[in-house]
Amino acid sequence: MDLAAVLYGREDRSWQAQANCMGVDPDLFFPERGASTREAKEVCRGCVVREDCLEYALANGEKFGIWGGMSERERRRLRRARALQRRAAVMNDAS
Repeated sequence: MDLAAVLYGREDRSWQAQANCMGVDPDLFFPERGASTREAKEVCRGCVVREDCLEYALANGEKFGIWGGMSERERRRLRRARALQRRAAVMNDAS
């Protein structure tokens, strides 16, 4: 994903038309606090654009809902893990 496109709102979202969730009640992907996310994640499981959806949510800081088969808590963990990997790579390059 092109960072400049994301920052200026020009990112390509054509992937959304291929998503399994098209036509599914959006409330399924934004459950009440403590409610199950199982059904939403099941919709995402075989989706051909699951990775695009996840990357969109990560790039745009989506704080609510299921995106790319992951909850906000799971996305937060992924962001942290990626940040640690980037730091480790920078440290390795510096030595």
